[in-house]
Amino acid sequence: MTASPKTKGLVIVYTGNGKGKTSAALGNVFRALGHGMRVLVIQFFKGDWPVVFGELESAKNHPRLEILQLGKGFVSIMGDKKPLAEHQQAAEDAVLLAKEKIFSGLYDVVVLDEVLYAIDYLDIKLVGLADVLEMIDKKPVKTHLILTGRNAKPEIIERADLVTEMKEIKHPFQKGIQAQKGIDF
Repeated sequence: MTASPKTKGLVIVYTGNGKGKTSAALGNVFRALGHGMRVLVIQFFKGDWPVVFGELESAKNHPRLEILQLGKGFVSIMGDKKPLAEHQQAAEDAVLLAKEKIFSGLYDVVVLDEVLYAIDYLDIKLVGLADVLEMIDKKPVKTHLILTGRNAKPEIIERADLVTEMKEIKHPFQKGIQAQKGIDF
């Protein structure tokens, strides 16, 4: 894929409090796969959970799709008892690997799932804003970079080519309905 003035690797941000950020990014992933592109998804919170994630199972059928679940789960919620240092180390390792993979130029599309939330997660900073800005600024021209998560910082929004904010209107959790297989994971 050669970039020209009218085509280039976009920086896409899916943010907001509503559901659908990862789902939108994965929609882009499957669209890219349909065009023969090579895709990488790095998940900053998912991983180390006893849950089978549908997207991970689906990736097994796509040789051009790599999904890396590098997180240790959500920090201090949903039953998490891991030390904060364990989450911080996992995030640091994920950032280093993300930079290596993005800067390699081997991928047409890279998704950093929940990286925006990891910048300032419930007042816990797992990922540095400077690291994310570096990935945006130094990515290969042809590479599309998709960032998801709540609370996108103004500096990221400014650098992005496309920003969509998901707004929650209604959610089944408000009625006590738990996450649903095939819809939420």
